[in-house]
Amino acid sequence: MYFAALLARTEDGWKASDTELDDVETLSDLADLAREASPEEDTVLVLIEQEDAWFGVVRLDGEDDPRIYVSDAAAAARSAYGELLLTDELLGRDPDADDGTDLDSLDLDGTEDGESEDEDEDDEDGPSADAVPHSPVGDSEILDDLGIGQKELRTLDAEDALGAIAEALGASEVLETVR
Repeated sequence: MYFAALLARTEDGWKASDTELDDVETLSDLADLAREASPEEDTVLVLIEQEDAWFGVVRLDGEDDPRIYVSDAAAAARSAYGELLLTDELLGRDPDADDGTDLDSLDLDGTEDGESEDEDEDDEDGPSADAVPHSPVGDSEILDDLGIGQKELRTLDAEDALGAIAEALGASEVLETVR
C-alpha cells in the first residue's frame, strides 16, 4: 500500500494535499503535478512511502530540476512508484552505455555446455542483482535547510519517516489531515 502527499510551503506555512499517482508515468509528470500545487513557485515536497519498505522525497524549488532522495533503492525498484524516482542519473548509470550483452551468445535456459539449472541460481547475485543498491540514493542534503540534516534523514525508519519529516517541518497536523 502506498501513500503520497504534496507539501507546499506558502506564506502561511505548509499546505498539504493528498495526491493520486495513477496517471503519473515519469519524473517530469510528477514534477508538473507538484508545481501545480504551488503557483507561487515556492518549495514543494512530494512525499511517497510504501508500507514499511521505503520512502522517497522529491523536492521542487520553482523551475529548478527536481531533487530526489530514496531511502532504499532496491526496495523502491520493486514498486511502480519507486521506479518513477530511480532515474539513471540517480543510480549513476549511463543510459547510452552498451551493456555488452550479445543476445546470440546468451545461455537462456542454463543447460547448455553441461551447466545445470542449480548452478544458474548462484548467478543471481551477479552484476544485474547489484545494479540497484540496498541503500539510500539521491540527495541526502535535500532537507538540510528545512531542519533535517543528512545524518538524520539517513537514519529515519521507513515506518514513520514521513511523520518525522512533517514534524520537523512543523507540518505534521496538515499532513495528518490528508493521510
